[in-house]
Amino acid sequence: MSIVSIATSGLSAASLRVNVAASNIANVQTTGPLPASGGSGAAAGAGSSSIGPTFPAAYVPLRVDQVSQSSGSTSGGTIATVSTVSPSYTAQSDPTAPFANQDGLVAAPNVDLASEFVQLATAKYSFIANAKVIQAYAETEDTLLDIKT
Repeated sequence: MSIVSIATSGLSAASLRVNVAASNIANVQTTGPLPASGGSGAAAGAGSSSIGPTFPAAYVPLRVDQVSQSSGSTSGGTIATVSTVSPSYTAQSDPTAPFANQDGLVAAPNVDLASEFVQLATAKYSFIANAKVIQAYAETEDTLLDIKT
């Protein structure tokens, strides 16, 4: 794998990390009803034929998993994948929410804001470092092409 390909994979991973962290931060207050413990999804005491209001589920936070790419002759670079955080929600008190359960609890996204800002900082410096690698490679290549004999 070339130097530029390795650095480009790092740039892509950093960009993905920023997108995921930004999405998690933007949706930190997107709550929803707690999942039904009975597994039916219907509200307690509601008949199967009744039509009641349905509310969107709480935001499911994401995370970026980044691993070194090492597959035989094409080793180098990184692979970043997105997966969901588990558990995806925590119970939070909000008795004024129309979808709160009888105890006044709703499902809130399991997002740690401090961790998300660390992810943003990590992505920033990773992006800068990989961009510098590409810049140094380009400058070195230009210098080699300008050699006069």
